Amino acid sequence: MILLRTVSGKEFYLNADSILKIEKDYDTLITLVDNKTLRVMDTPEEISEKVLAYKRKIYHTARGV
Repeated sequence: MILLRTVSGKEFYLNADSILKIEKDYDTLITLVDNKTLRVMDTPEEISEKVLAYKRKIYHTARGV
């Protein structure tokens, strides 16, 4: 799960595996695998870094088991 901010500034967690694509407009539009969309304040670059960090954490933990 990654922490994001809505355009109104409210924080929420999103399952990183549910992201289909990320588009930059005035704000950032995330399209989920079920075709629902979310508008967030985080930039595509920030989201990408959060997803990578999340995946690294999962794979690092799995390798240590």
